[in-house]
Amino acid sequence: MEGLSSLKTDYQNQFNYYLNSNNNYYSHGNYQESNKFDSPERTVITAGLLQAFALFLHKASEWCGNKLMQGKEFTTSENVKQIAQNMVKKNKLNVFVDFIDKNNMNNYTQPLKEALKPVARGENAFYSDQFKLAVAPKSKPSLILHELGHAINAHKSKILQMLQKSRMYVSAVPTALLMINGLLKKDSNTSNFIEENAGKIGFAAFLPTIIEEGLASIRGLKAAKATLGKSVNLNPLKRNYFFAWLTYLIAGIGLGIAAKQSIIENKR
Repeated sequence: MEGLSSLKTDYQNQFNYYLNSNNNYYSHGNYQESNKFDSPERTVITAGLLQAFALFLHKASEWCGNKLMQGKEFTTSENVKQIAQNMVKKNKLNVFVDFIDKNNMNNYTQPLKEALKPVARGENAFYSDQFKLAVAPKSKPSLILHELGHAINAHKSKILQMLQKSRMYVSAVPTALLMINGLLKKDSNTSNFIEENAGKIGFAAFLPTIIEEGLASIRGLKAAKATLGKSVNLNPLKRNYFFAWLTYLIAGIGLGIAAKQSIIENKR
């Protein structure tokens, strides 16, 4: 859920797709950029405003995560399990599906056990391509449909695989832009393309993740409707997935802020 922190484990780079991203948000504000370097005073003010906006995004992400976790389930856990089974069968997924609490969490090996702790607390859900595992909290089983949406995306097409894999590199975007800017910089009195568009580039780098997260939720919603019929009220599920998706949108804006901040800090 979007207020949850990402897992800092060795298998994090093996395509763990969380319903929520971490709280290390940056942000991308609306600012005007000139062709000349700003004065030191304006640079400091801009940096301060960006940092304030980053803190606001952090709080907004936590709020969205809380709204998600407070959301009601749209159907019974038995129905959710039936939907999940249909998703696995229809798409021929090689995925083990489990609903985690503090009791069955201990059935897993130590590395996974650490990853499952927030799931057992009802704070996260994830799909791991490496372990062929999709898990959700027993207290909020409907999250599993989103995670199986990730599993389908992972095996649907090479384009969707590329969208998923791109998230492994987005955290390096601010540093990469800073390095590229250093190579391109020739005149200290003028700004170049990187300096003028760092925020936009940072957000664009996160856009594949935002899109893929939305697709995963859409797959879950379609599967629920296909299994339970038109009579089921999907509004609670749509609401929960919307707040989850918002956290990724916030994270994308945050990456834009981080990219812009890296350029500004280098000028100070």
